[in-house]
Amino acid sequence: MTTSAGPGPDTAVRVLLADDEAMIRAGVRAILGAEPGIEVVAEAGDGHEAVDLALRHRPDVALLDIRMPRLDGLRAAEELRRVAPGTAVVMLTTFSEDEYIARALDSGVSGFLLKSGDPRDLISGVRAIAGGAAFLSPEVAHRVIAQLGGGRLSRAADARSRLEPLTAREGEVVALVGAGLSNGEIAGRLHVVESTVKAHVSAVLARLGLRNRVQLAILAHEAGVVERGPGLSSGDPGRARPAE
Repeated sequence: MTTSAGPGPDTAVRVLLADDEAMIRAGVRAILGAEPGIEVVAEAGDGHEAVDLALRHRPDVALLDIRMPRLDGLRAAEELRRVAPGTAVVMLTTFSEDEYIARALDSGVSGFLLKSGDPRDLISGVRAIAGGAAFLSPEVAHRVIAQLGGGRLSRAADARSRLEPLTAREGEVVALVGAGLSNGEIAGRLHVVESTVKAHVSAVLARLGLRNRVQLAILAHEAGVVERGPGLSSGDPGRARPAE
């Protein structure tokens, strides 16, 4: 998965917001606009406009509604992956759109956020994804996992068995990816250089046959190995923990 390298430490996170409901756009813009270091640089009412504006403004993060006219969020995400690979895509979803979430996992998205979720999740998610991490609000993660079929215990056992061949260090990286940490944050936690973390993540994705960090985060969550961080948390399924 190709994502933005993220803004520098003194640069605001540039966000594109796309939703066909003006009230939703206004609410999200108000939340993000009040947060230091985050700037909404463009707004779109449909998928085609979102792609055009992304090419013009080159945002770090694009927040896309899954269901939009002309070009829906899934197809817009695929187009952005092709024409603006430096822009990380986050899907804005509702509980009534579960069937779209599974499809979006194959569209190269970096995260999912509930429109009705806690505003702190929105802020944490934008910051995490701008830094190169994957982010799923816990409510979305649980619904995705519930869609995967099979009993919870059997899924957990299968997930743990898939992770068993990994080295101890690779296992640590997986746990921190699941928590929503970026490569830089993982490097700081493990006291290694960021290029080493990137190599570990790439090797793990290839070995496990996963396409992106979001799928790896879900696997870590299923296996119950998620470390405390700004994204998924196995210890508190109702809330995403803020970055430390």
